[in-house]
Amino acid sequence: MSKLEGKRVAFLATDGVEQIELTKPWQALKEEGAEVILVSLKEGEIQGFEHFEKRDTFDVDLTVDQANAENFDGLVLPGGVHNPDALRQNENAVQFVRDFFIQKKPVSAICHGPWLLVEANVLDGRTITSWPSLQTDIRNAGGRWVDEEVHCSHGLTTSRKPEDLDVFCQKTIEELCEGKHAKQAA
Repeated sequence: MSKLEGKRVAFLATDGVEQIELTKPWQALKEEGAEVILVSLKEGEIQGFEHFEKRDTFDVDLTVDQANAENFDGLVLPGGVHNPDALRQNENAVQFVRDFFIQKKPVSAICHGPWLLVEANVLDGRTITSWPSLQTDIRNAGGRWVDEEVHCSHGLTTSRKPEDLDVFCQKTIEELCEGKHAKQAA
């Protein structure tokens, strides 16, 4: 039996997502048996990027208006600059993220993905890592920023950049196997 068989994991992303930060965790979780669902702001497709260059498009499974954290075992927030910046301006997307913390479910965010954690107001007292330009935002949201390949605390896994994806995926799988975390709260 695969480690994540029977687990449903939401990936919240929109146009401008850093493609490798979507596809590599997506594939790693699928290989371990998880059902992965792409949640976005709109129906249809979203546009992936490699830095500033357009790459592939990805089919959206559910809009954030249709999605409910209760129906998932965990959440992955890929980066890219435009992706989380657009998502954090949508109250339903922000509430979707917040609901995973309220329900004490594992959340993983990489690169600029933690901007959604700032907006969801779930960082007070937490230590996380991210792309370095987010550290002031994280501190202003009550979090502590560290420069580490991966940082995990009570079900929240964060990494800095695409080069950290191997350990990010590994730790995300571990946290999804563990399930709910008593200290994971909004």
